[in-house]
Amino acid sequence: MLLIQFLIFPGFLFAATIGLVTSWIDRKVTARVQMRVGPPFLQPFYDIIKLMIKETLVPAGTSKWFFLSAPLLGITAVSLASLILWRVLLTPSQTFMGDLIVLIYLFTMPAIATVLGSFASQNPLASLGGSREMKLILAYELPFILVLLVPVIKLQSIRLGDILLGTAAVHSISGVLALLVAILCMQAKLTLVPFDMPEAETELTGGAYIEYSGPPLAMFKLTRAMMLFTLPIFLMTVFWGGIPFAQGWLPLFLGILKYIALVVIMVLVRNTAPRVRIDQAVKFFWGPLTIIAVLAAILAYLGW
Repeated sequence: MLLIQFLIFPGFLFAATIGLVTSWIDRKVTARVQMRVGPPFLQPFYDIIKLMIKETLVPAGTSKWFFLSAPLLGITAVSLASLILWRVLLTPSQTFMGDLIVLIYLFTMPAIATVLGSFASQNPLASLGGSREMKLILAYELPFILVLLVPVIKLQSIRLGDILLGTAAVHSISGVLALLVAILCMQAKLTLVPFDMPEAETELTGGAYIEYSGPPLAMFKLTRAMMLFTLPIFLMTVFWGGIPFAQGWLPLFLGILKYIALVVIMVLVRNTAPRVRIDQAVKFFWGPLTIIAVLAAILAYLGW
């Protein structure tokens, strides 16, 4: 039963399907902002299918095992994260001690998989992209973990179910500050503009993924689409009350609107901000964003 949940619902297949739909929304809104028509609804699915039937090329002299296992690591991690997250959303009692910490680790795995794959390819541009990804992880993880302390401090629990059933953190000053910081960290976790320097098509022609083709590249792209769906749901669950399935159609509808709002914010930031350098990103996350995150944690401790 657990294997079926991991592979179908609410794990891999569910997260992949909704993630690709979210990816289409992102591309469609981006096209409209740029006064273009944009892709048809099924285009993200066509892209993945096309890559899945193409040949897989492995660079000469590389570690084939590391090169091919990296995308599998990322997609497995986000599938497991979706399983844990949605089990809590559907049945808040199905939680376990420290599931919040487990999800933090799982949401870091796709970025680590990108680093491993880029270094394994032994391509200079891929290694540069992997180096940028590693520095970006070190930059955004500090404020991201600090703001996750806000609901933990308020509710005195590291169980995601307890946080979901408690008062939403966003109803306080500290919660609002924490959510704003978390949204910017989410933008970096998804490597979306202005934090897309690991891929940077105009600079690195694909960066960390330059040597990937066929199914491994499809898995990387699918992982990103699944993260595009799962990460906003995670932030909603921790800071904004999640999606209340058992409270009637109106709260459920409002929960879906909250998710759409987070996706719209991501798309707007992506289309209005220029790409920053990696040193600028590190200074931004370790500087003002970390200060705001610490302030939010202190306010939460003071009951604000």
